[in-house]
Amino acid sequence: MGTSLAALAWRNLWRHRRRTLITLASIGFGVFFAVIFTAIGDRTYGDMIDLAARNGGGHVTIQHPEYIDTPTLSRSVEGASALAKLALADPDVVRVVPRITGNLMIATARKSTGAGFIAFDPALEDARTLSILDAIEEGGIFAASGRPGIVLGAKLAENLGVRLGRRVVYTTTDKHGELVQEAVRVTGILRTGTEGLDAGMALLPLAPFQTTLGYGPDEVGQVAVFLGDQRRAHRVAERLSARVGDRAAVVSWDERSPELAGFIAMKQGGTQVMEVIILLLVAAGIFNTLFMSVMERVREFGVLLAIGFTPARLFAMVMCESCWLASIGLIAGAAITAGPYWFLSRVGIDVAALADSQGQMEVAGVGMEAIRAGIHPENALWIAILALAMTVLSGIYPALSAGRVDPVESIRVA
Repeated sequence: MGTSLAALAWRNLWRHRRRTLITLASIGFGVFFAVIFTAIGDRTYGDMIDLAARNGGGHVTIQHPEYIDTPTLSRSVEGASALAKLALADPDVVRVVPRITGNLMIATARKSTGAGFIAFDPALEDARTLSILDAIEEGGIFAASGRPGIVLGAKLAENLGVRLGRRVVYTTTDKHGELVQEAVRVTGILRTGTEGLDAGMALLPLAPFQTTLGYGPDEVGQVAVFLGDQRRAHRVAERLSARVGDRAAVVSWDERSPELAGFIAMKQGGTQVMEVIILLLVAAGIFNTLFMSVMERVREFGVLLAIGFTPARLFAMVMCESCWLASIGLIAGAAITAGPYWFLSRVGIDVAALADSQGQMEVAGVGMEAIRAGIHPENALWIAILALAMTVLSGIYPALSAGRVDPVESIRVA
């Protein structure tokens, strides 16, 4: 009986072919917009978080307990090797590197300016942990961690009036709060296309800088922890915090970058509201289609009831029509989405070109080159379930109306 009802429901759908096609198109495009908006958000925000982690303190950072409130170079962590080993034992952790970050003053004989810096070990890091290493357009990084030198952003070097191989002097405070200076040569120039980095970023070798600051060989500003999936940052931070104890504080990327976290939360909230509106509009269209179909077939339902159909079977038949619409609409949505999704995932949209600007587009301090799509599997599943559920639920009231038809009255009126 279930099969015959499904077949009857299928034939009923195509009595009004144009109306059914319009309804299926609305479901398909509703799924398309929901998937594309979600996919762009998942990929773009994930890339922004990864980029911020690579140019900051990782997805999770192990640092001095007071560093987040008073970020000075006197707030260091000791036993970096042991902390790194502890972090690598976590199954979600893929890389761990020691770093020192902060601010300093860079001067030449004629000019001086402030800049942020990252001191790292070139033997341990590459572009997968420090993305701006790929942006070095002149010279290179220090040959080894024990060799002094400095890499400057292109705009920073231009403002200072220095070229590759020239000497600069940087000034900062050591772990005791005393001013310290060091004269080093410019070994590289980097150009990221992001104004904030090009005009205010310097890279230093870790070991010489530790000596300058009065740090011990196993003492750093932070231990940067990188994950395979940035969405696990909070869980990893909780696990590491329990293992580290009072020796250090363990913070996730959103605690270190509240502006970026706020921006992403606001955008994700807007996307979710838009998706709900789209699906509600689709549900309204489906309800209208099914309700009109029921109202036009009142006499038919009366005849079916008169020859032995029960109200429950009428209800089931209309619900089968709703299920057919949901299933075909979801398939249509997948077909409509496939091409644009492939393009956005492989090629993307050049946001710099859209903004008619050079280089990257900066959002919340993080540079963006292109908008790409890459939906998380659970979000795709959630959209599919929601689309199916809303389509089926839209058929409940029309199906109930069909089951309540009075056979005698409906035939007499007709």
